[in-house]
Amino acid sequence: MKNSFSLKFLTVLAFLLILCSCGLKTDKFFTEADIKIIPKVESLQVNSGVFEFNKNTLFVVTDNSQETAAQLLIDKFKTVNNWDLKVVSEQTNDNYIVFNTDVSLKNEAYTLRVTSNNISISASSYSGFLYGVQSLRMLLPTAIESKKQVSDIVWQIPNIEIKDSPRFKWRGLMLDLSRHFFDKDYIKETIDAISLLKMNVLHLHLVDDHGWRIEIKKHPRLTEVGAWRVDQEHMPWNKRATNSPEEKGTYGGFLTQEELKEVVAYAELKGVEVVPEIEMPAHVSSAIAAYPELSCLEKPIGVPSGALWPITDIYCAGKEYTFEFLEDVLMEVIDIFPSKYIHIGGDEATKTNWKTCPHCQKRMKQEGLHDVEELQSYFVKRMEKFINSKGKKLIGWDEILEGGLAPGATVMSWRGFKGGLQAAGQGHDVVMTPTDFCYFDYYQGPPEQEPVAGGSVTTLSKVYQFDPVVDSMTEEEANHVLGGQANLWAEHVSTEPHSQYMIFPRLAALSETVWSPKASRNWDDFSNRLISMFQRYDYLGINYAKSSFIVTSDMKIDVQNKTVSLILHNEYPNSNIKYALNDEALDNNSKPFVEPIILSKTTAVKAGLFKDDVLFGDIFQDTIKFHKGVANNVMYNTDFNERYQGAGDFNLVNTLRGTKNFRDGRWQAWLNSGVDVTIDLETEKEINQVTVGSMENQKNGIFYPTLIQVFVSNDGEIFNEITSFNRLFVLNENPELKDFILPFDTLNTRFVKIKISLSNNIRERNEGWIFVDEILID
Repeated sequence: MKNSFSLKFLTVLAFLLILCSCGLKTDKFFTEADIKIIPKVESLQVNSGVFEFNKNTLFVVTDNSQETAAQLLIDKFKTVNNWDLKVVSEQTNDNYIVFNTDVSLKNEAYTLRVTSNNISISASSYSGFLYGVQSLRMLLPTAIESKKQVSDIVWQIPNIEIKDSPRFKWRGLMLDLSRHFFDKDYIKETIDAISLLKMNVLHLHLVDDHGWRIEIKKHPRLTEVGAWRVDQEHMPWNKRATNSPEEKGTYGGFLTQEELKEVVAYAELKGVEVVPEIEMPAHVSSAIAAYPELSCLEKPIGVPSGALWPITDIYCAGKEYTFEFLEDVLMEVIDIFPSKYIHIGGDEATKTNWKTCPHCQKRMKQEGLHDVEELQSYFVKRMEKFINSKGKKLIGWDEILEGGLAPGATVMSWRGFKGGLQAAGQGHDVVMTPTDFCYFDYYQGPPEQEPVAGGSVTTLSKVYQFDPVVDSMTEEEANHVLGGQANLWAEHVSTEPHSQYMIFPRLAALSETVWSPKASRNWDDFSNRLISMFQRYDYLGINYAKSSFIVTSDMKIDVQNKTVSLILHNEYPNSNIKYALNDEALDNNSKPFVEPIILSKTTAVKAGLFKDDVLFGDIFQDTIKFHKGVANNVMYNTDFNERYQGAGDFNLVNTLRGTKNFRDGRWQAWLNSGVDVTIDLETEKEINQVTVGSMENQKNGIFYPTLIQVFVSNDGEIFNEITSFNRLFVLNENPELKDFILPFDTLNTRFVKIKISLSNNIRERNEGWIFVDEILID
């Protein structure tokens, strides 16, 4: 009996323990490494314990702005859990989020304190409360971003204390709506995405040569004519034909004033100021197509469908009608946009027509202006006076500095930092947006593996190096730097997924450079937090680029041993890169890359990033070709340009080939001069071919050779020409790579001299660069 009772007792006890354990859950233990907030907060302290959201969690608010900020998170939980979380005005005992107004905090600053019983968010402004909620959102599991219900998620966050505020006032993104039109729904989606990153400015490029995108009721032809161009979308941007003014445009679109007011109101809810840009005096072909009388020549033109340079059809600065027209436009713009800034562009005006226009010449004489640069300054100052009279501030690209600038104007510096330095030195406020860091229409990975883009390569890690304040600035000058901005020009960006691909994740990197303390900048730490952001983008359906995962290579040459060290990497530390040589298969069993691969003969290499034992992203493939000149001495009879030095004296014989990115550090270049180099093979060797690796990028003044000559010598003194290659200049609007192969009868020689030239007419047309990555001798 006793044994029977004990057995029954133990059985019941075990059942009860199992039953009870079903209702138990283990709280997650958090460390600072688990905090994945982007941009990085100013300070944080992780404490023991967790707060858990449930269907009874309450939001305690005392005004409408706090409730609006809370609604962001309430809506998230409604979507993922179908919870109807309540907003109340008085605190309860536990499990609540309370919003406290603290006037001692700066605008946009907030504090966030999480305990096991409650969460408190303190701020002095709506933006501060909103940013506190966005940080709270990033503490939650990434599934909070799901657009449908999820299950089996425990909504715990760490007990934590955060103090946070932005480093800069202006944290912006510019969307170009002119080159390709994007509607209000996409603009609102972009506002959501930038608000998550605590960005606070959306700069809308509403006017350019290729389309007028804002309804102006007093001048309806701006959208009837100027918003539409002939559809040449099947053609590359740089190869589109000039449109006749008689041909009706069918590609384009515009935003009505009501749509724009809706966008502005939506942005306000997300803490974003929408700054409109109305270009002047150039980039206005769309306006002149609608109203030819606005130009000096008054010649009818069609709205351009593609590349346009130089921009000579600009507003006439001599006609009063021009200023009356622009004042009409700006009055309607000001009525739509509450922003304190009106962006007037002011860039890239080719003033050829102003020099001969009788109206402009008359204006210059009346105003005592010495040249057309001063006439542009007159134009800008006059528009600034009007804008100021309406309680707004003028902002423009750094060209508005030319000829002098009124003190109240703000300068957006895009041509590097120079314009910003100059403007700050003159007492102007500055927004830094230099091309090398902030132009998101540039490639973000190897051009051969990316969609067509403009300019050079601006990688994710390069964006993270951006800092709006230049080291040489005085404290007073630095105080004039409002912040920084990314720009997405849309010549090559025609769809919403492509637009997102170019913006994200680079905007996450930029957000940290303009929000977080500079001292906290750490790429390894950021890249670790970024993985969580990728998961959020997956849930949100944002088409972010994975270019930063692409495997690339570097080479180091050992002159003494005639070997090459191959280094594989991507933008992330400690990546799981595996590789295979020659005919080996690339799979999870391949060799991990842990140290440089030493090569001494021609070798094919395949490599890739592996994630969870599966190949992730594109495969790197290259053939490292050894030729008879590898690691031999190169004598430079003409010096390469200091801007493009490649790997130095052995660049032309190190086997490392260049990419279409002419700034990739693999090219040597000569400006407006020929190449004359001699390679010493050390002993007489049998050869029958020389190959010159070159690049063409005519937009940037880089041209293929028009003449290549090969000479040989056994003593290094007397050289005989053995072959040459001539080609005529051909217009080429696309970046290209080409190997120029010069075969000849087999011979024995020690010294090989190569001369490379451009024809004179190229140098007369533009600055003429010759780029060479490798000279192969076989």
